[in-house]
Amino acid sequence: MATSVARQVPPLAVDVRVDDERLVIVLSDGRELSVPVEWFPRLRDAESGQRSAWRLIGGGLGIHWPELDEDISVESLLNP
Repeated sequence: MATSVARQVPPLAVDVRVDDERLVIVLSDGRELSVPVEWFPRLRDAESGQRSAWRLIGGGLGIHWPELDEDISVESLLNP
């Protein structure tokens, strides 16, 4: 008898918000992940326009801020 192993799909980012206090990542499964912006000095020290100029990478596996040269993976935040 053949069995199949369901491949677990990692949660993907679908939206991002950054303010003076928090980095909030909305995940494809509906959860919101919130961490202190203090963890990311480039984001902490950036201007509002630079913080909002992000793009998803790897189909949502991570977030990239081109102006800041900052990349954050969802997995690194879920499994510190």
